[in-house]
Amino acid sequence: MAVEVKELLEAGVHFGHLTRKWDPNMAPYVYMERNGIHIINLYKTAAKMEEAGAALSKIAASGRKILFVATKKQAKDIVAEKAGAINMPYITERWPGGMLTNFVTIRKAVKKMASIDRMKKDGTFNSLSKKERLQVDRQRAKLEKNLGSISDMTRLPGALFVVDIKREHIAIKEAQKLNIPIFAMVDTNSDPRQVDYVIPANDDASKSIDKVLSYVADSIAQGLSERKAEKDGAKAEKAAPKAKAAPAKKAVAATEEEE
Repeated sequence: MAVEVKELLEAGVHFGHLTRKWDPNMAPYVYMERNGIHIINLYKTAAKMEEAGAALSKIAASGRKILFVATKKQAKDIVAEKAGAINMPYITERWPGGMLTNFVTIRKAVKKMASIDRMKKDGTFNSLSKKERLQVDRQRAKLEKNLGSISDMTRLPGALFVVDIKREHIAIKEAQKLNIPIFAMVDTNSDPRQVDYVIPANDDASKSIDKVLSYVADSIAQGLSERKAEKDGAKAEKAAPKAKAAPAKKAVAATEEEE
């Protein structure tokens, strides 16, 4: 899928940070300076978006999950909407320390949430005292807020997609330790060397975040549909020999009758 530079311009993807706040490592992606603000080269942004989109599509097609991370106000709702639509896990509240490096403990917390749900279904919850029920409800609400969006993530993700790598530095470090590929929107105040797939873009404006994430989500959806088509094709192939075998048996039966 091609990225239209005009659309990126309209969404304000090109607006970087104040020149005095910039990271010199972002120099290759800066087009110019205007009124004390760095302007991002959108042709490079478009090329990097296409590169990242192709890689994310492959990861999705392989059946691995892509974990989205964005806890800043402008990005939270957008990430929850886009990631939720393609059934990918996301973190939009505080990053739980050890989310990746101590994944076993995080999975235990998710299982605790599931066990509370089972208690409510089988009636065990109603046998508790009013005080205990209140405590369990509070615990369930807290777990849901922090981990609800990753309840289906049974193993480490195949990649991380981050909005604002400065803010999400703990998530970046954990992914680096485990060699999990990092995709990210990187503004002019951040160091792109921390990321495997850099998308130079304004990570503060909701319009810019929405534009980049829409493309990313579409790329992942494409990978998921390719995976589904492959699975359906494999099922059809398995069913085909059985269908061919049936007429052959009838033919044998017919010759036996003639004899």
